[in-house]
Amino acid sequence: MKLNPNAASSSIITRNVADITGENGNVYEAIAVISKRANQLSVKLKEELNDRLAEFASTVDNLEEVFENREQIEVSKQYERMPKPTSLAIEEFLQGKIYYSTPEPEEIPVPRELF
Repeated sequence: MKLNPNAASSSIITRNVADITGENGNVYEAIAVISKRANQLSVKLKEELNDRLAEFASTVDNLEEVFENREQIEVSKQYERMPKPTSLAIEEFLQGKIYYSTPEPEEIPVPRELF
C-alpha cells in the first residue's frame, strides 16, 4: 500500500474531541486505534525511506561523497516535509478508513460460595 502524503495537513490542527470519539463514544478507544494505526504508518514510512536511501549506500564513506550526494539529501528532505504518521492516522480515522473491532468481553464464572 502506497502512503498518500497529501491525505493530511503537515501543520498543527486543533481537533474537537467529539469528532474523535468514534462510533461508540469512547475517546480512549478511539485514541488507542489512532495510535496503533500511526505506529503502522510510521513503520511503513521508515521502511520506504530506508529502501530509498539504500540506493545511495556505499561501502567506502569518505568526506567528499557525504557532501556531494545531493540526491540523498533531497530524499531525506522530502520525507521530512511529509505529514507525520499521527496526522495521517487521525485523518484516516475521521474519514472512516480505519476498520477495527473490539472483542466481546468473556463471561467470568462467579465462584460458588462454600457453606
